[in-house]
Formats: sequence, structure tokens, C-alpha cells
Amino acid sequence: MTAIDQIKADIEANDVVLYMKGTKEMPQCGFSSRVAGVLNYLGVTYKDVNVLADADIRQGIKDFSDWPTIPQLYVKGEFVGGCDIVTEMTLSGELDKLFDDKGVAYNKDAADQIRAANA
Repeated sequence: MTAIDQIKADIEANDVVLYMKGTKEMPQCGFSSRVAGVLNYLGVTYKDVNVLADADIRQGIKDFSDWPTIPQLYVKGEFVGGCDIVTEMTLSGELDKLFDDKGVAYNKDAADQIRAANA
């Protein structure tokens, strides 16, 4: 199986996938830590893929999405974006709407708390 095949399989098999440096329990960069932190705080169930563990996946996800940076968030097969986009979407409420529209469970109160803390 090629890296692209593995990426496609992961994205199809999981509602939410985060390609990141490190793991959701131990992120290895600040940007990955921020996105994983948001998802963890919101109680979202997601698959984390540590791109540092596989150079083919690390390059493959960039080729697959045509997006040059890590982390990369996918929701129901759709590429959402990286750290800045996820942060903006969280603060604007767009991430809530995306999760609602896609049927992804998350803690709405936690999302409101993030916005209140950053108002």
C-alpha cells in the first residue's frame, strides 16, 4: 500500500483525522499541539497520524492535499485546513457549524468556553 492509499484509507475510515507532528497525547510542535488541544478540549473522537513516524506519509499528505504544512485536519473526508484555519474556525463558530453539519459529536459548552476566553 502506498502512502497515498494509506491516507485515503484513514480519511475514509475515520470521521475526523489529524495529520500532525507527534501524537494527540504528546504533540511535537506548537501548531500540532494547538489543533490537537482544541479537538481534545472539545471532546472530539479523532484519529491522529504522526507524520514524524513515516517520511512517506509526511510528504504524501502534503501531496494529497496540495497543502504545504502540517498539521492538517480532515472531517468526513474533507480537508479543513491547518492550525491558523482551525483556530479561526473555532473562534468564529465555523468549526461548530462544520461538526454540526457533518454529524460529528463535540462538546458545545467547551466550544463556547474557548470563544469566551478569547473574546
